[in-house]
Amino acid sequence: MIRLFVGLGNPGPDYEATRHNAGFWWVDALAAKLGARLTSERAYQAQLARVAGPQGPVWLLQPMTFMNRSGVSVAALARFFKIEANQVLVVHDELDVLPGQAKLKFGGSAAGHNGLKDIHGMLGTPDYWRLRLGIGHPGVKSEVVNYVLKKPSPDDRDAIDRAIERSLGASDLLMAGEMDRALAVIHAGPQRPKPPRPADLPAAPPRQTS
Repeated sequence: MIRLFVGLGNPGPDYEATRHNAGFWWVDALAAKLGARLTSERAYQAQLARVAGPQGPVWLLQPMTFMNRSGVSVAALARFFKIEANQVLVVHDELDVLPGQAKLKFGGSAAGHNGLKDIHGMLGTPDYWRLRLGIGHPGVKSEVVNYVLKKPSPDDRDAIDRAIERSLGASDLLMAGEMDRALAVIHAGPQRPKPPRPADLPAAPPRQTS
């Protein structure tokens, strides 16, 4: 079960709407869904909320340490409340996933993500859950830093917001520890429009006879 939801991002208005803050957007949306209010907690250098979960208290965390020091907040809270690494879900932007898609996975490498790298180091293990929110890739490695620190296009932001809304549908399952069912919900993807029924198709024009 997930006892700690972590959204990654950078603090301050200059970064608020940038792609790198997709994790913050997800935790903001979860807080709204649960009727929780994130407040500043100096002890953890973070914005933090506590809610009642099906099996005990659950925390929502947004580190305010800037991305490359995200592990400071995560590790401090996890250790104080005796939260195991496999009870942590980190939500972050993902270059290798298209906007509109979300992917749930357990463990693995940081794949160059500075927030994950620091969390690995501070927790001492990569064995925690991640929810990867697709932001797409600029196509050129040298452009990645500028890309993640810029606002997505309106279409991409709409797609990311839809992925956030869809993946939030798994939040109760995540808190209950039903990870396989949560994965199925998150990976279901947006529904495709149904093909028209024969009755909805336009009638064929009458055949001409000579």
